Amino acid sequence: MFKKDPLQVIAFQTYGTSNHLYIRGRAIEDESINLEQKGAFKLLFNAWKRFETDEIKNTELIIKIGEDRFFYTKTDKRGYFLLDETVEDDLSVYANDEGWVAMVASYRQEHITRTIQSDNRFPVEMLIPSIHASFGVISDIDDTILHTGLVSVLKWRVLINTLLTSAGKRIPLEGASEFYHLLHQGKTGNEANPIFYVSHSPWNLYRYLEYFLKKNKFPKGPIVLRNFPRLFAKKAKNEKPQKQKEILNLLKTYPDLKFILIGDNGEHDPVIYLEIAKAYPKRILAIYLRRVNHKNRMATVYRLYKNYKNIPVLLVRTTDEAIKHAKKHGFIAN
Repeated sequence: MFKKDPLQVIAFQTYGTSNHLYIRGRAIEDESINLEQKGAFKLLFNAWKRFETDEIKNTELIIKIGEDRFFYTKTDKRGYFLLDETVEDDLSVYANDEGWVAMVASYRQEHITRTIQSDNRFPVEMLIPSIHASFGVISDIDDTILHTGLVSVLKWRVLINTLLTSAGKRIPLEGASEFYHLLHQGKTGNEANPIFYVSHSPWNLYRYLEYFLKKNKFPKGPIVLRNFPRLFAKKAKNEKPQKQKEILNLLKTYPDLKFILIGDNGEHDPVIYLEIAKAYPKRILAIYLRRVNHKNRMATVYRLYKNYKNIPVLLVRTTDEAIKHAKKHGFIAN
């Protein structure tokens, strides 16, 4: 009989407010995936392990804040959990200077007979934006800060990059990290403007993308992905893309915060961002769209934004161009 892997809780970097606790994550077996793995076969095996997860279903978890604040949640049939709760006390007292609240997740001992990593203590972090923040940034990941090849024929580059390239070897777009740090610092240099990374990628790639962002020194921020789509599942008529729903939830969560939207012109970002900007004209400060090498997509974006003049929109060729534009509009220091 095969020995079962130890259990773990992967809590996604998420966001909340001083009186709203919003924690997402997943309870699964620890497959000990090496994010710096080398060798095609081992990389393929790692990729298989990311998607062939052994989830811990219908299991109670405890979330601890500080010394004596406890909250309880339960995993679903795919091992995911969501703690979405309004509280009376001020959670910001637990936050550091950047607004991060550190917590600990653990399994309810009476439900667990298996070996558990880390002495049944798993880190959880939630961002409460600083009171000094002037705006927030909502950024895509694929082909916005990370080369993926989404517009390649049959998306073959996506497969090669995801399956045969370790997270440590993935290449960020030139200057992207610097630009995001400037936006994070804002015009005064100490605004701690929150950066939200919202991607169409599935949660299975969370640790992969988290490692990429950290290794390439991007500002720390909540990472919002999506559930892996069920086979043959049909969307309801006129249902919005999950990415759009997540962005709208950010606007709802922070009604007094304005946002800059950053994406690329290769997939759905231009349509989603324009629709949001039109629906919330006073909430969106600017839209930045990275140019991808695809003639038809470029033509579509030009037509889409041709007569839109309400807020600044830049089709970004280089990061230097984006930095100059941000300085001109007072988003970052000169």
